[in-house]
Amino acid sequence: MACNSSGCESGGCYGREKDNGRKAVDVTLCVKCKCNEPMTFGDGGSDDGRFCAECFRSNVYGKFRLAVTSHAMITPSDNVLVAFSGGSSSRVALQFVHELQVKALKNYEASRDRSLPVFGVGVAFVDESAAYPALDGGMSDAIAWVRSTVLSLSPPGKDLHVVPIESVFGSDSVEARDRLVKLLDSVSDETGKEDLLLHLKMLSLQKVASENGYNRLVVGSCTSRLASHVLTATVKGRGYSLSADIQHVDARWKVPIVLPLRDCVWQEITRLCHLDGLKTVELARHPQSGINDLVSSFVALLQEENPSRECTIVRTAAKLTPFYFNKIPETDDSCVPMATQRRLKKFNLKYDGSMTTEAFCPICNCPLNGSDSSEDESDALYAACCSSCRFQILPQDGSSLEQFGSLLPHHMISQVKHHQKVDSQTYLREKIKDCLLLDDEEAV
Repeated sequence: MACNSSGCESGGCYGREKDNGRKAVDVTLCVKCKCNEPMTFGDGGSDDGRFCAECFRSNVYGKFRLAVTSHAMITPSDNVLVAFSGGSSSRVALQFVHELQVKALKNYEASRDRSLPVFGVGVAFVDESAAYPALDGGMSDAIAWVRSTVLSLSPPGKDLHVVPIESVFGSDSVEARDRLVKLLDSVSDETGKEDLLLHLKMLSLQKVASENGYNRLVVGSCTSRLASHVLTATVKGRGYSLSADIQHVDARWKVPIVLPLRDCVWQEITRLCHLDGLKTVELARHPQSGINDLVSSFVALLQEENPSRECTIVRTAAKLTPFYFNKIPETDDSCVPMATQRRLKKFNLKYDGSMTTEAFCPICNCPLNGSDSSEDESDALYAACCSSCRFQILPQDGSSLEQFGSLLPHHMISQVKHHQKVDSQTYLREKIKDCLLLDDEEAV
C-alpha cells in the first residue's frame, strides 16, 4: 500500500522509509514525537505501532483535558466528587482529576496574587451488596482496596465516601435493605431491574454529593459505554431523551454530572491502566441476560471488526440537539480561567429553547415529551413515568403497582407529585387560554 502521509496507519510499511517530497521519515518511530519507538499492544487496536508510551498517555490525557476546559467541567472554585467503582474507566478518571488538582496546586503556590483557589476533590464508592448478595463475600476486601487506592494518591488529600445503595431510602439500616430487595423483586423484567438499580445508584451518588457540599459529579463513562447506551436507548424507545444522556454535561440533576472521558474508548483506557500500573478491581456480579448485556456484546463485536465503530456511533448520536440542561449553569466568570472562557465560546453547543421541559420520569429521570402522556390518569405514578419504564419496570396490575409505589425512595415520590403539579397547571392554562392576554396584547 502506498503511503501519502507521515501518519500512515496501513501497517504494511513498518521498517521502511517513505518520501513524499519532504525529508524521509522512519515509520518505525512514534508518529507524534518522531523520536521513540512505538508500542505494540497486540490486541489489533488502531494505535498499534503508532505512539510511544509517553505520547500515547499524552494523547489520552489531552482528550480529558480538552473536555474539561471546553465545557467548564471543573473550575478553581468547584468541589468535585469522583464516582469510583474500581473499574478501569473510573480509575483513570480519578487519576486524571488528581493530576489536574496537583497541577492547580503547584500553580497556586507559585503564583504571587493567589487569586484562583484550588478545587477540592472527593471520592465516592457505592456498596451494591444489598442488591447483589453474591458480592457480600468480597465487598469488604473491595472497600479496603478502594481506601488504600485513595490514600495512595499524593497530596492534597481526598475524602472517601463509602455509600450503601440502600441509603437512598434515608438510611442504611436493615429495614432499608429489605425495602430495596422488595422493590427489585417486584420488577419481573431483567433489563428493567438493571435500569432501576442504575438509577438508584445515581441517586445514592447525588445524595452524597449534595449532603457534603460537592457541586460537580465526575462519572467515568467513556465512548464505548455511551455507544452501547445509544443502541439500548433506541431499542427501549427512549429516542427523545437520548441526546440528554450522551453530552459532556448533564445538569438536570441537583449536582451536575460531567463526563470528561466521553471521547476516550475503553481500549485506550485499559491500555493506560497497564502502562501506568493503575490497579483495578471488577466485582463479580451475576451474569446479565437483558438487553443491556446483549447490546454491549454486539458493540464489542463491532469494535473488533472496526476500531472506529464506537466513536462513529457516539459522534452520530451527538448530532442530536442537546437539551437546555446539557451545559453547566451560568455562573460568575471571575473564577473561570480565560483559556476556559475562550474554549466555551468556541465549543458552545447550539441549544433549542423549544426543547425545555419541566417534567422528568421519576424512575429514570429522562425528560418527557407529549407522547409520554398517558390517557389512563387513574394512577399518578403510571401517568408520570415514561413509556419505557411503564413497559419494563412498572407492574401492570393495579394492586402490584400501588405496592411498588410505596417502596420507592422519597425522591422518586416527590418527582411524581411534581409531575402532578405541572400537569394540573398545564390543564388549567389550557382551559382558560381564551381569557389570557398574549405578550404583545394590551388590556382594553
